[in-house]
Amino acid sequence: MAYDPGAIDATLAATVGDDPALIVELRLAFVSSAEKALSAMEKAEDLDTWRTSAARLRGLAASFGAVRLMALAAGAVDGRMGDQQMLAKLRRAVQRL
Repeated sequence: MAYDPGAIDATLAATVGDDPALIVELRLAFVSSAEKALSAMEKAEDLDTWRTSAARLRGLAASFGAVRLMALAAGAVDGRMGDQQMLAKLRRAVQRL
């Protein structure tokens, strides 16, 4: 699954129209929310928190058309809590946003 850097902007433009300032603002809010969800996963002390945070990240990614991040987060929902390889993949995906 390749990363499509324009997918998020296209999703935002389809939602809010051609308002570059609003697109930038929403993109920043999306990235901030993704980082918070990932941070919650990294700090999770129980499986329920891990799964809830991963599901939040998956839903957020789906809402913004971030397909790669969505697929990774979906794998984390059913994956092993604290999986460092998964967290590294998620971190890279979030950094590419």
